Amino acid sequence: MAERPRFFDDLAGVAGGAMSALVGMREEIEAIARARIDEAIRRLDLVKREDLDATAELAARARAGHEAAEAELREARQRIGALEVQVAALEIRVAALETRKDSA
Repeated sequence: MAERPRFFDDLAGVAGGAMSALVGMREEIEAIARARIDEAIRRLDLVKREDLDATAELAARARAGHEAAEAELREARQRIGALEVQVAALEIRVAALETRKDSA
């Protein structure tokens, strides 16, 4: 079996090193681009998606709480209305009893 010339080994080593350097450069460029985009977003006073989602969830919880409070208020008003009817009926009965007492 013939030995490979050293030239090809050296060439493979240089190519491997160049690939590693390119990967490192790509990662560095991505990090710089990401940092610049984040800086631009901060300068434009834009909202991040996570913050928007958190605010939407908070608003949904508040809406649900408000709807529950409204339901409780409707129920309390119905109960008060029923109690007012009962009180009015009792007042009529008391007045009727007092009228009977006075006429007797």
